[in-house]
Amino acid sequence: MADRFSEPLEGRQRRLRRIRTRRDSDWLGQIAETIARFTGTPRFVIYLTVFVVAWLVWNSFAPEHLRFDSAALGFTALTLMLSLQASYAAPLILLAQNRQDDRDRVANEQDRRRAERNLADTEYLTREIVGMRMTLGDMATRDFVRSELRDMIDELDRERTDRLREREERIAQLQAEIEDLRNSQ
Repeated sequence: MADRFSEPLEGRQRRLRRIRTRRDSDWLGQIAETIARFTGTPRFVIYLTVFVVAWLVWNSFAPEHLRFDSAALGFTALTLMLSLQASYAAPLILLAQNRQDDRDRVANEQDRRRAERNLADTEYLTREIVGMRMTLGDMATRDFVRSELRDMIDELDRERTDRLREREERIAQLQAEIEDLRNSQ
């Protein structure tokens, strides 16, 4: 509180004006959006049409002393009222569009950030899957191990069969030698 009094008066007033302006512009923006939403509806067009028709009928067919806008002058008051309504409606619609553009910009920025996060997550998961596939590619699968074991068993069977044949041949040779030795003695 004390440091606020140490500021020059015009600095404090400018800051208060900025704060008020922000609040007022937000409040005015909300009102502008409400009006713009209403003026863009079929209900508003129907209400305005009924109002203009009632105005024209009243000022054309009512007793002369009750008429307030002359048909002879081209319904000047009606023209002025519609011009006034249009002159206020156009800036209010533009203000509402600007606020909508700001909201759209924020939403687009959030969507862009979300898309970037999704892309980063997707790329990370892709790298992880590729890493797992590479790791699994280096690992032996069950079918591969089975086929390797079958090949080894077949190779061992062939070696055993070869050794058995060699032994049988050796045994046959030794028996032949023993027979030769027996026959020679």
